[in-house]
Amino acid sequence: MPPTALRTVALRLLTCVLMTLPLAGCAQEQETPDTTQSAAEIQSPEIESADSTVEADVPFVVTPQTTVDSILALAKVSSDDVVYDLGSGDGRIPITAAEEYGARGVGIEIKPELVQRARENAKISGVSDKVEFRQQDIFEADFSEATVVTMYLFPEVNIQLRPMLFEQLEPGTRVVSHSFDMDEWVPDTTIRVNGDVLYLWTIPEETPEFVDTE
Repeated sequence: MPPTALRTVALRLLTCVLMTLPLAGCAQEQETPDTTQSAAEIQSPEIESADSTVEADVPFVVTPQTTVDSILALAKVSSDDVVYDLGSGDGRIPITAAEEYGARGVGIEIKPELVQRARENAKISGVSDKVEFRQQDIFEADFSEATVVTMYLFPEVNIQLRPMLFEQLEPGTRVVSHSFDMDEWVPDTTIRVNGDVLYLWTIPEETPEFVDTE
């Protein structure tokens, strides 16, 4: 083949290669999936922060089901009880109380997204007729009908809540706190479950002197 013809063929081949390179790069970029959102969801399954429209004193942290079972067992829940969970999250404590013991359950939760999730969970579990979830600040809640109160709050929130417990609850009502105590109020029983500490108190006939109910 003459030299001129060889140069023409080489130029045509080079042009084809240059034209196809950007196209290959675009195709590769289109095929690479964006996994940022799913990775974030996988890394933080226990902390609920999706709903930022309502501020909560305590972040939502999932309580393991074995700990839920131990909380209800520690309180000796029965079908005669009304179990209030203050800061009820996804509703697993009231739902389990209804499922396993036939108790009536009420959850108080400030985050509307979590209230909706709890209601859906109750429906899936078939106990919607025995549990109720209210979107409310726990410091504005009326839980006077409770025979059992459960909570997974911060120590300072427990202390702020303590006078309300003595004001609203009848003597003999059981109170169980996950992880945090109530300062001078000495618990009746303390147990450890899978690294979690659970505290049980019983509302006494007379309000202790250290409780300011005024």
